[in-house]
Amino acid sequence: MFVMELTYTAPVERVDALLADHVAWLDAQYAAGVFLASGRKNPRDGGVIIAVGESRAAIEELAASDPFTVGGVCEYRITEFLATKTAEGLAPYRQELPA
Repeated sequence: MFVMELTYTAPVERVDALLADHVAWLDAQYAAGVFLASGRKNPRDGGVIIAVGESRAAIEELAASDPFTVGGVCEYRITEFLATKTAEGLAPYRQELPA
Protein backbone atom coordinates (compact mmCIF):
# COMPACT_ATOMS: atom_id res chain seq x y z
CA MET A 1 0.00 0.00 0.00
CA PHE A 2 1.16 3.53 -0.70
CA VAL A 3 0.61 7.04 0.61
CA MET A 4 0.96 9.47 -2.29
CA GLU A 5 1.43 12.99 -0.92
CA LEU A 6 1.09 15.86 -3.39
CA THR A 7 2.61 19.26 -2.70
CA TYR A 8 1.68 22.14 -4.98
CA THR A 9 4.63 23.86 -6.65
CA ALA A 10 2.58 26.53 -8.39
CA PRO A 11 -0.10 29.03 -7.39
CA VAL A 12 -3.55 27.56 -6.69
CA GLU A 13 -4.93 29.33 -9.78
CA ARG A 14 -2.69 27.13 -11.97
CA VAL A 15 -3.71 24.05 -9.97
CA ASP A 16 -7.40 24.91 -10.41
CA ALA A 17 -6.92 25.23 -14.18
CA LEU A 18 -5.95 21.53 -14.24
CA LEU A 19 -8.43 20.35 -11.61
CA ALA A 20 -11.03 18.83 -13.97
CA ASP A 21 -8.35 16.74 -15.69
CA HIS A 22 -6.90 15.70 -12.32
CA VAL A 23 -10.35 14.61 -11.08
CA ALA A 24 -10.90 12.57 -14.27
CA TRP A 25 -7.50 10.92 -13.66
CA LEU A 26 -8.51 10.17 -10.04
CA ASP A 27 -11.83 8.70 -11.21
CA ALA A 28 -10.02 6.38 -13.65
CA GLN A 29 -7.75 5.11 -10.86
CA TYR A 30 -10.72 4.50 -8.55
CA ALA A 31 -12.45 2.57 -11.36
CA ALA A 32 -9.26 0.50 -11.83
CA GLY A 33 -9.21 -0.34 -8.11
CA VAL A 34 -5.89 1.43 -7.49
CA PHE A 35 -7.06 4.33 -5.29
CA LEU A 36 -8.83 3.76 -1.98
CA ALA A 37 -9.11 7.34 -0.66
CA SER A 38 -8.00 10.83 -1.62
CA GLY A 39 -8.48 14.46 -0.71
CA ARG A 40 -7.05 17.93 -0.27
CA LYS A 41 -4.71 18.79 2.56
CA ASN A 42 -5.78 21.50 4.97
CA PRO A 43 -4.42 24.09 4.48
CA ARG A 44 -4.78 23.64 0.74
CA ASP A 45 -1.16 23.17 -0.31
CA GLY A 46 -1.59 19.73 -1.88
CA GLY A 47 -3.37 16.45 -1.33
CA VAL A 48 -3.09 12.85 -0.20
CA ILE A 49 -3.98 9.61 -1.98
CA ILE A 50 -4.05 6.12 -0.48
CA ALA A 51 -3.29 3.58 -3.21
CA VAL A 52 -2.61 -0.09 -3.77
CA GLY A 53 -0.30 -1.28 -6.50
CA GLU A 54 1.95 -4.01 -7.82
CA SER A 55 5.14 -2.10 -7.08
CA ARG A 56 6.60 1.24 -6.12
CA ALA A 57 7.72 1.68 -9.73
CA ALA A 58 4.12 1.26 -10.93
CA ILE A 59 2.88 3.88 -8.44
CA GLU A 60 5.68 6.27 -9.42
CA GLU A 61 4.71 5.83 -13.08
CA LEU A 62 1.10 6.52 -12.19
CA ALA A 63 2.05 9.69 -10.28
CA ALA A 64 4.01 10.85 -13.33
CA SER A 65 0.83 10.57 -15.42
CA ASP A 66 -1.24 12.84 -13.13
CA PRO A 67 -2.26 15.97 -15.05
CA PHE A 68 -0.97 17.98 -12.08
CA THR A 69 2.49 16.44 -12.58
CA VAL A 70 2.38 16.76 -16.37
CA GLY A 71 1.27 20.39 -15.96
CA GLY A 72 4.13 21.10 -13.56
CA VAL A 73 1.99 22.19 -10.61
CA CYS A 74 2.84 19.51 -8.04
CA GLU A 75 5.47 17.11 -6.77
CA TYR A 76 4.79 13.70 -5.24
CA ARG A 77 6.27 12.09 -2.16
CA ILE A 78 5.45 8.37 -2.17
CA THR A 79 5.64 6.28 0.99
CA GLU A 80 5.19 2.51 0.86
CA PHE A 81 3.86 0.73 3.94
CA LEU A 82 2.49 -2.65 5.00
CA ALA A 83 -1.16 -2.34 6.01
CA THR A 84 -1.12 -5.02 8.72
CA LYS A 85 -4.14 -3.56 10.53
CA THR A 86 -7.15 -1.97 8.83
CA ALA A 87 -10.76 -0.99 9.35
CA GLU A 88 -13.08 -3.89 8.53
CA GLY A 89 -14.03 -2.35 5.17
CA LEU A 90 -10.37 -2.48 4.13
CA ALA A 91 -9.84 -6.07 5.29
CA PRO A 92 -9.18 -7.31 1.71
CA TYR A 93 -6.11 -5.03 1.64
CA ARG A 94 -4.51 -6.28 4.88
CA GLN A 95 -0.94 -7.45 4.50
CA GLU A 96 1.28 -9.85 6.38
CA LEU A 97 4.71 -8.94 7.71
CA PRO A 98 7.50 -10.77 5.89
CA ALA A 99 8.76 -13.84 7.70
